[in-house]
Amino acid sequence: MEDRSNPEISLEVPPYLRVYKDGTIERIAGKQVAPAGIDSDTNVVSKDILVVPERGVTARLYLPNSTAKTTKLPLLLYFHGGAFCISSASDPLYHNSLNKIVAEANVVALSINYRLAPEHPLPTAYDDSWAAIQWVASHAAGQHEEDNENWLRDNVDYDRVFLSGDSAGANIGHYMALRLHALNSCHTKDFKVPGLIMVNPYFWGKEPIGVEISNTESKKMVDLWWDFVCPSDKGCDDPLINPFVEEAPSFEGMGCNKVLVIIAEKDILKERGKLYHKKLVNSDWKGTAEFYETLGEDHVFHIFNPNCDKAKSLFKRIASFINEQ
Repeated sequence: MEDRSNPEISLEVPPYLRVYKDGTIERIAGKQVAPAGIDSDTNVVSKDILVVPERGVTARLYLPNSTAKTTKLPLLLYFHGGAFCISSASDPLYHNSLNKIVAEANVVALSINYRLAPEHPLPTAYDDSWAAIQWVASHAAGQHEEDNENWLRDNVDYDRVFLSGDSAGANIGHYMALRLHALNSCHTKDFKVPGLIMVNPYFWGKEPIGVEISNTESKKMVDLWWDFVCPSDKGCDDPLINPFVEEAPSFEGMGCNKVLVIIAEKDILKERGKLYHKKLVNSDWKGTAEFYETLGEDHVFHIFNPNCDKAKSLFKRIASFINEQ
């Protein structure tokens, strides 16, 4: 008879979660929750809102508390990382770093709580994120006036909407940018997305490149992450994780004018970030692709240590990208 007090583990997905033989999912990381409210360090105020009721999609909305009410600000639509299977907009790591980005860039931010794998297998995260973008676009067009979110209505310049995310969230941002042309025409005149910000993007592939070739243990771990959240016969060459395969959508379809790709020197994913930037520059896309590398740091270091000098420099680079004319 099975010992219910000591359930047997079926699968370990380090360092994120474990799956037990009875189907229970235990998340090891990304479980903490920081309350919304006023951040004393940045004077940024936040609140949690329901974005897409029919899908159960929520978000955390951020506003610089010192903003003059006559000033319309850019909107940053943010997709958090966590390999598609952990974390949330209320994770203290994301909450703290978003407060700092909002203060530095002087923007309104909407951090999306897409549903997680494996309970909600991919492409749920992409579909939830797209539904959130459509929700924002519909409000920009003046629809649903009776339930229009006043922080957005009173403070956002919908001509300056930016997509952004780190790791898996940067991956989502790429595919959301490719979908922008699908927005209903009644939205597009009121809702413009000039740019995409990709921090340490999570892309991968079956065949190792660069440092992936020698770092076999990390390669196996990243392989496992993707196979867990998106089991398919294509494995790590599924177009959702490998945008360079033939079946993946063409970069020419990017629906924004500029992209900022940010990598970290010690990150195992950096080779894919470099390749992404190179492919984008050499594609038929008509926009401008910018590149920024943080030396001496590893994957998403800025959310683990947002007060360090290199994180502050990264936030300033993001702010410059948003606010440059």
